Amino acid sequence: MIELTRLNGKKLAVNADLIKFVEQAPDTVLTLVTGEKLVVCESSEEILQRIIDFRRTVLLGVAPASPPVPTLDVSEEQDQD
Repeated sequence: MIELTRLNGKKLAVNADLIKFVEQAPDTVLTLVTGEKLVVCESSEEILQRIIDFRRTVLLGVAPASPPVPTLDVSEEQDQD
């Protein structure tokens, strides 16, 4: 979800996966895949950057860093022999 601002100043969260078009003429109009249109204060460039940032965050969460691989301390085994 990305946070945007309606022309009346109220914030709203939009599912970035539902955005079909972003048009700038002169206000920014989002057309969703449902056909619904939203007019927002942010520029089309700003919206695109928010979508990119959102997707980057999601992708980083999908593949978390793998846990450290346990290592075998060979020196302890040699002392016991």
